[in-house]
Amino acid sequence: MNRNISYILILVFSFTSLMTIAQDSFLSDYKIKWKNAGAYTLEFARAMPEDYYTYTPTPVEMNFLEQMKHIGGNMVWLCSSYLNGSKTHIDPSKAGSSKKEIIAMLDQSFAYATQTINALTEKDLNENVDFISGRMTRRRILMLMTDHVTHHRGQLVVYLRMKGVEPPKYVGW
Repeated sequence: MNRNISYILILVFSFTSLMTIAQDSFLSDYKIKWKNAGAYTLEFARAMPEDYYTYTPTPVEMNFLEQMKHIGGNMVWLCSSYLNGSKTHIDPSKAGSSKKEIIAMLDQSFAYATQTINALTEKDLNENVDFISGRMTRRRILMLMTDHVTHHRGQLVVYLRMKGVEPPKYVGW
């Protein structure tokens, strides 16, 4: 009987250890991916000449500057509203309009998001929040935030190309 209990305890401990490793790997992998996404997005801001920051391919699209502010604003909103981010003074909508100011705003926004992400635990990620489209886990909010940055950065590839600027080489690994 003691032998069976020992086997059961070993199995439970092993399973729990494997689950902990699997849980830790999402956050570990996500932090690497997020760091690369930030660096890559900042390369887009640096690549576009300042004279083209007000460029838009069509009147219904945001211009390059507005896209950058939108990317920063969405990160700050998601982190402060749904990911337990600390209070922040960062307001991307009020960033200036110079290339230098936009790069600084994006850098601050990514730093704030990174700080928020680094404070998350697996338990936090499993918690549900009331989002505008319904209840979802904070893990899903992280994936939404990454997808949002990727979506708008993809649009910016077109902006750069239409102005004859070579988009930055992909570094999102």
